[in-house]
Amino acid sequence: MINSLVAYKGKPSRIVSQNTHKFELEFADGSTRKVREKDFRFIHSEFIKVNESCTHADVAVLSDFQEETLTLQEITEWLFDEYTAQNAWCTCLLVEDGLYFYWQKDKIFVRPAEQVENIQAKRDAEALELKNLAHCIDNITNNIYDEQDLPYIQQIEKVALNQSKHTKILSAINIENTPEAAYKLLLRLKYFDPSFNPYPARFDVPKDEEIEVNSPEVDRTDLTHLHSYAIDNVGSTDADDAISIDGDKIWVHIADVSAIVVPGSDLDAYAQERASNLYLPEQILHMLPISITELCALGISETSNALSVGFVLEEGEINNIEVIRSLIKVTNISYDEADDFLDKNKHLSKLKAVVEAHKQYRDAHNAISLDLPNVDVRFRDDLVTITAQKSSQSRELIAEMMIMAGRAIAKFSVENDIVMPYAIQDEGDFPKETLDNKGSLTLSASFKATKCFKRSATSTKPLQHYGLGLEAYLRVTSPLRRYLDLLVHQQLSSFISGEKTLEKDKVKEIIGITNATMPDIGKTTRASNDHYKCLYLMQNPKWQSEGVVVDTRGDKALFMIPEIGMMTQIKFKTLPGLDEKVLLRVSSVDLVERSVNFQPV
Repeated sequence: MINSLVAYKGKPSRIVSQNTHKFELEFADGSTRKVREKDFRFIHSEFIKVNESCTHADVAVLSDFQEETLTLQEITEWLFDEYTAQNAWCTCLLVEDGLYFYWQKDKIFVRPAEQVENIQAKRDAEALELKNLAHCIDNITNNIYDEQDLPYIQQIEKVALNQSKHTKILSAINIENTPEAAYKLLLRLKYFDPSFNPYPARFDVPKDEEIEVNSPEVDRTDLTHLHSYAIDNVGSTDADDAISIDGDKIWVHIADVSAIVVPGSDLDAYAQERASNLYLPEQILHMLPISITELCALGISETSNALSVGFVLEEGEINNIEVIRSLIKVTNISYDEADDFLDKNKHLSKLKAVVEAHKQYRDAHNAISLDLPNVDVRFRDDLVTITAQKSSQSRELIAEMMIMAGRAIAKFSVENDIVMPYAIQDEGDFPKETLDNKGSLTLSASFKATKCFKRSATSTKPLQHYGLGLEAYLRVTSPLRRYLDLLVHQQLSSFISGEKTLEKDKVKEIIGITNATMPDIGKTTRASNDHYKCLYLMQNPKWQSEGVVVDTRGDKALFMIPEIGMMTQIKFKTLPGLDEKVLLRVSSVDLVERSVNFQPV
């Protein structure tokens, strides 16, 4: 075998010597290596310096040998007529290529035509993909894309929306495979408009769907003689609570969703998965199908089905509680309309007096709430609007009525041993000065006080809610919008119908499921609001407004900006004092990071 042509790891080489166990090979560059016989492949007994450029071989001449094995010499003679070292090397290259042949030990297997076609099709597709990838990379480098690039752009979109962790196109252009980096690129390419909100998809929030709904007939108490008012924002069409008074009997009527959404049903599972309505600047994602809102919302029809809780307030205590399924007539009015005739309407004025008495009761039991600025962010007709959330007598009336209803249902549930998801909050760590002045705190004092609250939680134990000043409390007035409110209604409905209510373990399980969902809802809401606040400032580059100093940290002042509901930290040579107002303007906006840098005017 001395001076034979052999192939070692795809390279031509010459056998220059051999001993018992090893062969010494010499390569084209003059280097040598000792290897075992099994490590190289014999090509031809005559060594020549082979040419890597081979003449075309018509493989079709071997069509009769498909799925058979032949020797290297036999295939060489068929393809090139003569078995020479050069021709044998060309045959070896064809086998190594793997399209028509592959090695079976020292022989060569001839692939069937179908297999060859499949391999070639795969190679063609890979070559086309490489060509398209190069085309896309070139376009992205020039900040453009075309229709041919869309498959790659859509892969980037999946990363931007956190629906995929990796795509080769981002790696190819040295961009990190993160949602933020992918989103930034798609903004740069103008594939995403700045008005597009990526966060519902990024946090995997389910979209609205429709499910077939049946509205069963149930026995109801006729309360249509009562003057029932649903007070809500202008244009609202999904009122889920109304209020009325009959002598000294106070009534809170709530949309009877539990008559339709029964425990364990498909609708119940649908609502449980979503946990809550999601109110975003550009859309509302509903906990329940919209058709249920149309069926259950109060005041849409001449009469409305409700779950009504009636009670009497006596020296701050809630007594004579009853819970019934009812039929009511509802008058829908806006907060502004209610403010105009709150003192003139005998029913609302009586309720106002009741509310004031209940608030005094809670204040005497250490209730504390902080008056911090909040805003509503809306995106309509390509424009962002930010409006301050108003405080008014009618809003305070409704808020307190809802608290009373939650207190009444909590007491009713405790007295009747109904397992419920109580809203609880331990006593906060408030300084005496804060508690003594809780009705007149400055903005900085209110901000400081937010850190003194203990985190609220949900429990099957009817424990205190410190912030509300109540011994037990349930959220009950939004069964169309919050799943735990719906759960309360389902438990009440089962109880008043004489049916079995859910046991403690099941209620705990549902609380756990809801608690697992709510963080993503909160993150989506905050990120979406911040996104559109940034867009608002981009749309209004000359914006200026006052910031109020709420804290100081070293040489930096922390500002709250009430007009847009944002906070910022600014470095000063001479620090402004707490609650001092400073006129601010925007120096930069980062939509991807949802951050804004402000500076004094």
